[in-house]
Amino acid sequence: QVQLVESGGGLVQAGGSLRLSCAASARAFGNYAMGWFRQAPGQEREFVATIGWTGTTPYYVDAVKGRFTISRDNSKRTVDLQMNSLKPEDTAVYYCAAKFAPLVNKWSATVPDYWGQGTQVTVSS
Repeated sequence: QVQLVESGGGLVQAGGSLRLSCAASARAFGNYAMGWFRQAPGQEREFVATIGWTGTTPYYVDAVKGRFTISRDNSKRTVDLQMNSLKPEDTAVYYCAAKFAPLVNKWSATVPDYWGQGTQVTVSS
């Protein structure tokens, strides 16, 4: 069993920044591809960003490209999401997810092995 715990959410004004972090309990964290997702009120959960188990090949949904950066530190068992130039439409609960695989090219075609509990991000206009 792997536990994922997100932190770093909060309230920020439009144009501001937040850094989310996801801490994993898995000793084999380096064997998991990691992803960030978000769910806004009344909407389905959507993919935001992903990174392979070596920290290479990050990929982002178009809406956040150039503003968000995903990174990981396998020695600390963490995956972070740096969010800059935040917009009100980024308001959502953000979740991290783990899949026992080197890389997940299409999260919609698979089922994550583990989810975190989520952290709220609210961007005011």
